[in-house]
Amino acid sequence: MPYYVYITTNPSRQVLYIGVTRNLATRMAQHYQNRGTAQTFAGRYFCYHLLYFEDYPTSTAAIAREKELKGWTRVKKEALIAVQNPQWEFLKV
Repeated sequence: MPYYVYITTNPSRQVLYIGVTRNLATRMAQHYQNRGTAQTFAGRYFCYHLLYFEDYPTSTAAIAREKELKGWTRVKKEALIAVQNPQWEFLKV
């Protein structure tokens, strides 16, 4: 079972959230359930719409990629999303 690095956004596509998970469908459901929760970044900013993901064979590789992406500028992240999802459609898992 792979590990996933993913990028979510809020309904207006203003905020990006990057995370790692082993189960993408379960994690997206958790983000949705936590929407509006002030204690978490994704919850506070309603980041529950999946825009982009990559899979990795190990947690080490996935975490390294997550850290790399978090260090990128917003413009660079937008360009990455546009390669796989040019219309920024909300993906289903």
